[in-house]
Amino acid sequence: MSTTIDNQALERAYSSVSDTYKGRGDIHAACREARAKSPIFVGDFVKQFGIPTNAGLQQGTRPTFALFRHQDIMAVLRDATSYTSGFIAEGLGAFFDGLIVLAMDGEQHRKVRALLQPAFMPETVNKWRDPIDNVIRNDFLAQMIPLKKADLMEFGIGVPVRVMYALLGFPTDNKEQYRQYAAWALAMVGGNQVDPARFEEARRTAGVAVARLYEVIHEVVVERRARGSQGDDVVGRLLRAEHEGRMLDDHEVTTFVRSLLPASGETTTRTFSSVMTLLLTTPGLIDRVRADRSLVPKLIDETVRYEPVATFKIRETAKEVEFHGVTIPRGSFIQCMVISANRDEEVFEHADVFDIDRRTKLSFGFGFGPHMCIGQFVAKLELNCAVNALLDLLPNLRLDPDHPAPVIEGAQLRGAAHIHVIWD
Repeated sequence: MSTTIDNQALERAYSSVSDTYKGRGDIHAACREARAKSPIFVGDFVKQFGIPTNAGLQQGTRPTFALFRHQDIMAVLRDATSYTSGFIAEGLGAFFDGLIVLAMDGEQHRKVRALLQPAFMPETVNKWRDPIDNVIRNDFLAQMIPLKKADLMEFGIGVPVRVMYALLGFPTDNKEQYRQYAAWALAMVGGNQVDPARFEEARRTAGVAVARLYEVIHEVVVERRARGSQGDDVVGRLLRAEHEGRMLDDHEVTTFVRSLLPASGETTTRTFSSVMTLLLTTPGLIDRVRADRSLVPKLIDETVRYEPVATFKIRETAKEVEFHGVTIPRGSFIQCMVISANRDEEVFEHADVFDIDRRTKLSFGFGFGPHMCIGQFVAKLELNCAVNALLDLLPNLRLDPDHPAPVIEGAQLRGAAHIHVIWD
């Protein structure tokens, strides 16, 4: 595999993942109908959309149920004892070897999370605002400004990966190199296939990507430890992390860092696409936000509620449980339809309306409970910097009338494929 990659190749890798998880049907409409009929679905609700899940090849191998209501999904996600995640190691996690935090349960998860979490808390993350802002404004927007038009998704695909490599403490002077790393990270996500015609090739490509990323990250980790593990970047902090006398070894740091990369190239990018789509298509909103930047965090939070990237979470029952009179056997899969809970009419007034002024209530766009997204504060800071920079540097930013308006789609990994804009 080539060690360099151009923008078009990176965009193709991103589009390939989008196609894999796009599926069929309107997931909002399906969840709305399901909520109205019954609070629980007996069977594989997700199957109708034809998309992979993190259960991987275990999909369809055991009793499966789906939940739609806010209170039910909160109960499952907060209880990591009764509802476990270890099966992920044999699904999406089959491509990895090492620290797969999503696939950990119990005491192991608690201890590893305690080691990792301090590097991603607000007091640490907020120190990264200036480096993030510098990357966005100087490495990307400075070159865009004279063009007067762009597809914002070219920016949206490139920025999160570039920012993550800067925060990790990787060299970022070689653009071709980090684009290649980004393509490998996307290939790992694309390896989770339900299409038999694409299964073998996707798995092979994912396997190559996993190995190549391990090699380049491990080299950096070993070199950084030899130099004394200094610095406020992620790798430096992970190398110094200690909890109850335990520290992470090079293999653990390498595999955890590798697991961060798909998130930087997936969750943040797709959330950015939804944030900008809703900002640009909601009448009057961009003028309000441009004039009052204190609304940017509200814009991000409401987007994550209204259009979460990950539309569902899956858990396995560690014991027999019951919901709404239905007994769920031990060892069953529960599909927690986050996208439904985030529009539960019993919790959110006018739930199907995008409203940044709504009273803040708990939503599940970044998960909930012990497995809540460890990088959520980084993602929110990055999105905040991106929105502010775009409004600062691209005067009168607006949709390009010569192109179709952006559309948020996908049965899983939702987002917009293109956002064509112009500015003065």
